[in-house]
Amino acid sequence: MNRLPSLYLSHGAPTLPIDPTLPSGAFTHLGAELPRPRAVLMLSAHWGTQQPVASIAAHPETIHDFYGFPRALYEIRYPAPGAPNVAERAAALLNAAGIATATTEHGLDHGAWVPMLLMFPEADVPVAQLSIQPRADAAHHFALGRALRPLRDEGVMVIGSGQITHNLRAADFGAAPEDADPRVAEFTDWFEAKLAARDVDALLDYRRQAPHAALMHPTDEHLLPVFTALGAADDDYQLGIQSLGTYQRVLAMTNYVFASAAG
Repeated sequence: MNRLPSLYLSHGAPTLPIDPTLPSGAFTHLGAELPRPRAVLMLSAHWGTQQPVASIAAHPETIHDFYGFPRALYEIRYPAPGAPNVAERAAALLNAAGIATATTEHGLDHGAWVPMLLMFPEADVPVAQLSIQPRADAAHHFALGRALRPLRDEGVMVIGSGQITHNLRAADFGAAPEDADPRVAEFTDWFEAKLAARDVDALLDYRRQAPHAALMHPTDEHLLPVFTALGAADDDYQLGIQSLGTYQRVLAMTNYVFASAAG
């Protein structure tokens, strides 16, 4: 099997699968266009632990970790099989790299099952989830990706799921897409220019260097998964950008594909 890309997905609101005003079709298209993995290792902004934990659940439950949404959303189940072997392999790679990692049984939170539902609607791609560390920095999450790189040669797609900008306190839920705060584009333009230049040092220092970083990410758990996807990528990766717009004034959705230069 050819080396798989690593991905960072902006999973947006939990209503992405049921709200026709949101860009669910882009995720469906992405799943159809990318090479099909034998399994996915998912890092979601919504499962945080002190140290990395890999889920070895054979049949992960669909976790509805949100409140106040339409009833139809709580009725969705995503019955994809787990990937215990992938979780164990990921834990072994991290431990070998000196990053203490545990295993447990954990379901799929909405940062995991929402994009999986859209990309692989038949629920026939096994998925394991690996926790992020909200109190650790970008460099830590980049190191996770570096340790996980071999998975890409083993048919496993490493996916980070979060949001390229995420400040719910600054969001205006009545705003139209054209009402986007211009500071969103300043931040995302900077981030994408550094990704395109493969300027890892600047990206890891984004909180100091990127314009409006603290406004776009008062806390950075929704951005941390991108650094693991970046770490798992080849040094000479080819960057694919899927821009999906800005919602509620400050919530941008962009997906990044880090493809192998060798194809």
